[in-house]
Amino acid sequence: MIASVLFTVLLILLLISAPIGICLGLATLFVMLFVDGAPPIVLLARSVVTGADSFPLIAVPLFILAGDLMQQGGMSRGLVAFANSLIGHVRAGLAYVNVLACVFFAAISGSSPATVAAIGSNLIPEMEKVGYTRSFSSSLTASSGMIGVLIPPSIPFIIYGVTAEVSIGKLFLAGVVPGILFALMFMFISWLLLRKDPTSKESSHPFAWRRVRQTFRESIWALLVPGIILGGIYSGVFTPTEAGAVAVVYAAIVGLFVYKNIKLTDLPEILAESAKTSGTILILVIMATAFGRMITILQIPSTLATTITGLSDNPVIILLLMNLLLLVIGMFMETISSIIIMTPILLPVAIAIGVDPIAFGVMMTVNLAIGFCTPPLGVNLFVASGISGVSIERISRAILPYFAGMLILLLLITYVPSLSLTLPSLW
Repeated sequence: MIASVLFTVLLILLLISAPIGICLGLATLFVMLFVDGAPPIVLLARSVVTGADSFPLIAVPLFILAGDLMQQGGMSRGLVAFANSLIGHVRAGLAYVNVLACVFFAAISGSSPATVAAIGSNLIPEMEKVGYTRSFSSSLTASSGMIGVLIPPSIPFIIYGVTAEVSIGKLFLAGVVPGILFALMFMFISWLLLRKDPTSKESSHPFAWRRVRQTFRESIWALLVPGIILGGIYSGVFTPTEAGAVAVVYAAIVGLFVYKNIKLTDLPEILAESAKTSGTILILVIMATAFGRMITILQIPSTLATTITGLSDNPVIILLLMNLLLLVIGMFMETISSIIIMTPILLPVAIAIGVDPIAFGVMMTVNLAIGFCTPPLGVNLFVASGISGVSIERISRAILPYFAGMLILLLLITYVPSLSLTLPSLW
């Protein structure tokens, strides 16, 4: 009875387009106030306080601010130029440059939409100049942008680590191999699509070691970021949260004094935009903590676990059902919201069938990252459409080959957990 009321109120609030953080908080509050047998309202206050009192969670606004500073500071342009100097000279080279630049920027931003915005604004117009259609370049950029939440540092991994109470450092390592596999898959699909296309041309710049050295020097400050952040974490110099602070200071210094694309007068606007994004996420996390406590008290996770395992005792089938559920959720719900809501529900099921929590975190993040590229939510599609001027419908059709590749790799990551667990086991 209480669970039915809780999810009914949540669904009604979602249907009227209330912010998800507010939906979670109001649904929990409504049940506590008006339903007999519900936990006392003091639980909401306690959950909000404990949800906010999390040291690892501080990494989220820090990495968001660092990503905004890096994007405004011009690091993405340097990365694109360096990637272009390496492989832009081959046929269909700019398609490979697009993917490689997304990998580079993913390693300094931790955000999928930010990766699409930073790389797409530089490369989509450049690709059109040498013969690529805007539909192709937009769909490729939207697809490659999903790597932004797999290559560390990753904001969804931080949220999952806080929610599931697992090592964020190990999650970062677990995303490296899947991120590289997605990059290779997108390059391979691009080659298949372009191998007989007479309109795709090679870059206007022939390969030259002098140009490689020049662009490397210009982009070295951006290329150093992953080494500084990840090297500091895994050498024990600082925690993932402290790494976020280091990234902010580094990005500010480089943007202000090295590339000089940021002025002191730009900082208030950058800080304000980062604060808006961070505030939205943190309200969501805090309210979801209370919602999670409520569903735990109501024994919803254990009931769902019993129901799913009752459908089949075969782990292969159970994992397939969980993937299908997460894919559908990713199409309609924002990634961080989905992680916060679904982790306490599905993680006990995964553990019950012997899935490692780190591997499950990667599997969940990949599922929800695919949601960045699928309508109706499809944040990456909207960002790419805004940059290119191509309609969502055309990008959605053009992205289908990449979507097929995503599903293949999702199954591989799900059923071959060593792809995610090998690197964390070495740390």
